[in-house]
Amino acid sequence: MVRKSTLDFLKKLKKNNNRKWFNINKKLYEDARYDFEVCVFDMIQKLSDFDESVSGLEPKDCLFRIYRDVRFAKDKKPYKQNFGAAIQMGGRKSSKAGYYFHIEPGASMLAGGIYMPMPDILLAIRKLIAADYKEYEKIISNKDFKKLFGEIWGGDDKLKTVPKGFEKDHPAAEHLKNKSFIVFKMLSDSDVLSKNFINNSAKIFKAMKPFNDFLNRAL
Repeated sequence: MVRKSTLDFLKKLKKNNNRKWFNINKKLYEDARYDFEVCVFDMIQKLSDFDESVSGLEPKDCLFRIYRDVRFAKDKKPYKQNFGAAIQMGGRKSSKAGYYFHIEPGASMLAGGIYMPMPDILLAIRKLIAADYKEYEKIISNKDFKKLFGEIWGGDDKLKTVPKGFEKDHPAAEHLKNKSFIVFKMLSDSDVLSKNFINNSAKIFKAMKPFNDFLNRAL
């Protein structure tokens, strides 16, 4: 479970997103980060029970930095207002589809799939979906899968037309327009603070595994 003090820190950071406040309250950050790191460790152990590809990962392989790169951003806030981790073979820097969890007061989530893959990987995924669209459709149309995740998120910049090289009337045409392949489940603060958070999250991540496995075949 996540401690309430961790959510409280993130709430305070949202109101005081500046270096002076952060440096004064560095101990609060370090305590909250350690708490999240323990959650990541526990999550890795649980996911390893059904996905051996993440076995052996350490939290440091998966955690994202809280510091934002603001060089080209209009928003100059120096810190992210969440803690996030990507648990997948190779850790957060991997191009593999995997499991992501994100702790943010009022906006926590569990997610899976692959976000904005490089052009060669995107093409490989599209080719796989085109070739095995019935299998892909079976995975994402599963009753329990749809109940948990709804539709696949294809990215804010999803194509309006089928990409070149694919039939315009292909049965998987809508999926081929995607630039990302993401499923997610939003969580309430009470979900995150629950003593069953890790176990409940692992069940949701397990439901994502066939989707991730399919995407990773393209890689």
